Amino acid sequence: MSEGPRRVLIVEDDPDQAAAVAGLLVDDGFEVVQRHDGDSGLDEALGGDYDVIVLDIMLPKRSGFRVCQDLRAAGVQTPLLMLTAKEGEWDEVEGLDVGADDFLRKPFERTVLMARVHALLRRQERGRPQSLTVGEVSLNPVTRQVVAHGRAVSLTPREFSLLEFLLSHPREVLSKGEILDAVWGGDFDGDQNIVEVYVGYLRRKVDPAGGPSLVRTVRGLGYSVREA
Repeated sequence: MSEGPRRVLIVEDDPDQAAAVAGLLVDDGFEVVQRHDGDSGLDEALGGDYDVIVLDIMLPKRSGFRVCQDLRAAGVQTPLLMLTAKEGEWDEVEGLDVGADDFLRKPFERTVLMARVHALLRRQERGRPQSLTVGEVSLNPVTRQVVAHGRAVSLTPREFSLLEFLLSHPREVLSKGEILDAVWGGDFDGDQNIVEVYVGYLRRKVDPAGGPSLVRTVRGLGYSVREA
């Protein structure tokens, strides 16, 4: 990580969009460099020292997916936030599969963008362990592989983020509010019961048939992951 002001590389082909994002970051004390196509963005990311990369998907010369994939293949582990104007989850799935750390759909609120950037910085400062394991469930944050009771498990990006957060705090009781802030973002204003819904999804995917649940409900308090 660079010393002094935090440095962010923005790779966005729309000059107005790039300038708007850059303005938000500069106002928050960041040093910003802009590139407007995939090839120059890749070259800059490989040669520069950045704390976060903000990368659009639809870029000329080389797509954001390809840029991300090439960076990870070259060993660059700088936190990377991907942007897209498309609807649906498939872009998000593909972006996370090639090594992106987070995903933001346009148009977005400035507070959401800044929250995501700061969250990536905090995650980098804490460091990401090679794997998180509780009982018979293991998650690799780098390869995004999940194994439960000896079998590979396929999770959606949101399910993965939820499981990663829970496994990062074994035996702790986490409130719905804490989970929402970490997984859905601090600006989330929807129904808190979404946490309960996604915990249910996880249980169906990672728990053994007829066996005890990895994610325990602590009545009136929240959730906790514990070995069976």
